[in-house]
Amino acid sequence: MKRVFLSFIIFSLFAIGCAGNKSQNDQNGWKPLFNGKDIKDWFVKIHHHEEGENFGNTFRVEDGIIKIRYDQYGDFNDQFGHLYYKKPFSYYHLKFEYRFVGELLRGAPSYTLRNSGVMFHSQDPRGMLKEQDWPISVEMQLLGGLSDGKPRPTGNMCSPGTNVVYQGKIASTHCLNSTSKTYDGDQWVKGELIVLGDSLIKHIINGDTVLQYAKPQIGGGTANGYDPKIKIDGKLLSSGFIALQSEGQPVDFKNIWIKELKK
Repeated sequence: MKRVFLSFIIFSLFAIGCAGNKSQNDQNGWKPLFNGKDIKDWFVKIHHHEEGENFGNTFRVEDGIIKIRYDQYGDFNDQFGHLYYKKPFSYYHLKFEYRFVGELLRGAPSYTLRNSGVMFHSQDPRGMLKEQDWPISVEMQLLGGLSDGKPRPTGNMCSPGTNVVYQGKIASTHCLNSTSKTYDGDQWVKGELIVLGDSLIKHIINGDTVLQYAKPQIGGGTANGYDPKIKIDGKLLSSGFIALQSEGQPVDFKNIWIKELKK
């Protein structure tokens, strides 16, 4: 009887442990992209540097947070950077939290003040040239308020080397503003992306859908220094890499989760 009871206890503990691992790694299909410890599952590509060179320790992990910092830089020198998750995605729901901290690095363009982003449907960073500034991708642009009482929405769309269809036609501008509120200071803000291949894209900020558009495709300008063979204007983008952006403003990211969706 004691042996049977002991076996039952061992089985129960094993089952609880399995359930705990499942809840941590797969909550109704949600899986972490960031393990809270390191960026071994991510690629770095910074303008003026080869893929894989994390110049100045730009992207680092401290206290369970991906921190983007420039304390080992001199002038910024247009060293725009991106941290890419190791595999591409197509149909998915992404969620993350971000906050702006510190001061804009000397020499960074003024438009990058309290400015960062999450790139998606991006080209593979391993195919980017050393002098390519921006990946051909779509960007969920993240902006912080300037504490001046003026509106500055976040969760916007920008299109380096791409185009999107907005309100039935190709958007005529490089960026589209969302309808989000303005978030001043260093508060954490929750962002979400719903990406349905080459059809529909939704941007969500703190639970509110703030922008929606369709048919992401290669085209447009802004990206420079790329291999011309990969820029096939008009080609719909149905999948690609996800990346966190560095462009001179210190910023933090945490709680990065993805749920792949059925086509």
